[in-house]
Amino acid sequence: MAKKPGDDTIVVNRRARFDYDIDETIEAGLLLQGTEVKSLRAGKGSIAEAFAMIRGDEAWLVQAHIPEYEFGNRANHDPTRQRKLLVHRREIERMAKFTQEQGRTLVPMKLYWKGGRAKLLVGLGVGKARHDKRQDIAKRDADRQISRALRDRQKG
Repeated sequence: MAKKPGDDTIVVNRRARFDYDIDETIEAGLLLQGTEVKSLRAGKGSIAEAFAMIRGDEAWLVQAHIPEYEFGNRANHDPTRQRKLLVHRREIERMAKFTQEQGRTLVPMKLYWKGGRAKLLVGLGVGKARHDKRQDIAKRDADRQISRALRDRQKG
């Protein structure tokens, strides 16, 4: 996918909205090491299998993969280490309360730059059942057919 000018997106979790019903989102900062920042500046990283969790009174990003910086030395970072999320205490309390109920989770949706700093968009979501996913696919196909019919009607 070609990067558009002015687009500061590093990586997007495309399965997030497909696998989860996202109620709301929270923007969080990331506590990163220098080589992680350089690797993200190169556009590398993955949050496809990552999740966020509340431990004590802190929020953490778990299983996000930021590959080692290729020009780094022996002090390079661990690619899958847990990274602390920087969010306000009220938001941490809200996320902790949200995840107390069964089936609710914190889903990393998008990793991007904002003002020169790495930010993570965390979705508060509920896992979808298989039939919910089929309904979404059917709705998307129906919308696509409607838009095609309208476009063909305008042409003709």
